[in-house]
Amino acid sequence: MLEILILGSAAGGGFPQWNCNCDLCQRARAGDPDVKQRTQSSLAVSSGDGKWFLLNASPDLRKQINDNPQLHPSGGRRESPISGAVLTNADIDHIAGLLNLRESQPLTIYATPRVHSVLASNTVYQVLNPEYVERRDLALGEVTTLSGKDGVGNGLSVEPIAVPGKVALYLEDPTKENFGSVPEDTVALRVTETATGNYFFYLPGCASMPDELSELLRGAPLVFVDGTVWEDEEMITTKTGVKTGLRMGHMHLNGDDGTIAAFADLDIDRKIFVHINNTNPVLDDASPERKQTEAAGWEVGFDGMGVTL
Repeated sequence: MLEILILGSAAGGGFPQWNCNCDLCQRARAGDPDVKQRTQSSLAVSSGDGKWFLLNASPDLRKQINDNPQLHPSGGRRESPISGAVLTNADIDHIAGLLNLRESQPLTIYATPRVHSVLASNTVYQVLNPEYVERRDLALGEVTTLSGKDGVGNGLSVEPIAVPGKVALYLEDPTKENFGSVPEDTVALRVTETATGNYFFYLPGCASMPDELSELLRGAPLVFVDGTVWEDEEMITTKTGVKTGLRMGHMHLNGDDGTIAAFADLDIDRKIFVHINNTNPVLDDASPERKQTEAAGWEVGFDGMGVTL
């Protein structure tokens, strides 16, 4: 049994974002039932053995653990069902939560060598005591069996797949093409339960859908997909920013060149949007955009949402 738990469904900054006073953030703060508050993007996955791997580590991880009893300690004085984390990029909203895991707990962190090099270059991540926390490389296109620090597997494997994207904002080099991005900067994950072969794809960041990626995803039973913005210029039109979705490394949902259209003919059983920006109108359960999204066969993920394969 493959268990997936959405720990956080919002993009960087969460929802409502701390310094945003857009209409949606105002409604979320006021407790509008149609506009659910959300923490920053992360999943947890298990083969049903009680051990969990985080897929990205949100800055909101402490709250996410407290909000989900599956991740609570249940044995000795100091222990956790969390075996480790798998990182899809080095964005702050996907790595800052690692600092919550600093209490000398045995863990493994899986990432591409590029992402590991970012962690290694910032000495603050040395608070993850190397005697307890082992960093393991993922190679693009290769299947890796996940295991805890003790080497005992938890029945899952991951395959990292390079997808169009962009290097983390704080690593951008404006003098280089695509700001110096390389294939290991942004990956999707194919996560498989080894005993049954059940699998799903996780793409919390994706800037376009080339044909080879479409064919890889075709016929999948389940995908979690980057749902950052509804329109490419959404942050500009809402006066909350100056960047387009593409400039931030994300596709937009709407239109003939959007994510919904790109997935329309891929015969995927279940499609769920995650990593949703605070300006995206699909966050409103009653909005026309939400109705359009659901009519196209999509779900909008929410914190605490569970899925079983």
